[in-house]
Amino acid sequence: MSVDVFFDEIDELLEKSWTMPLSGGKVVVDLKKLSYLVDKIKVSLPNEIKQAKLIVADRTDIIDDAKAEADGIVNEAEKKARMMLDQNEIVKQAKSQASDIILNAQTKAKEIRTSTNEYIDDILKKADEALTANLVDFRKARKSFKEN
Repeated sequence: MSVDVFFDEIDELLEKSWTMPLSGGKVVVDLKKLSYLVDKIKVSLPNEIKQAKLIVADRTDIIDDAKAEADGIVNEAEKKARMMLDQNEIVKQAKSQASDIILNAQTKAKEIRTSTNEYIDDILKKADEALTANLVDFRKARKSFKEN
């Protein structure tokens, strides 16, 4: 189960708790159920952290693949440029085409890196927001529990 489900259950438990009169909003909570839910959260959080680490590892793999592809494109462009230079009649054309190929390869590599970084940043941002929201809810529940 997701950590969110457990936090929802804690919210429900707190909403259904009996409010003590003249206590300034303190409530009576089923300690066993609350402890059970907190234990489940403790077990679930490491899995969500592992998922975030896998996302970071995937980002590294994607960037490495993009760099390898860009290097391959650049190497191929350089090979073509050298072959064209060997032909005296088309030296100018070879230089122009080689430059275009290298520029296109560098542009494509930069686009791939930028796109990959944006994608991974978006995923990490969403994971960060979810974990932050869960932590805020958890701290509120813990604070409420301590106040009782």
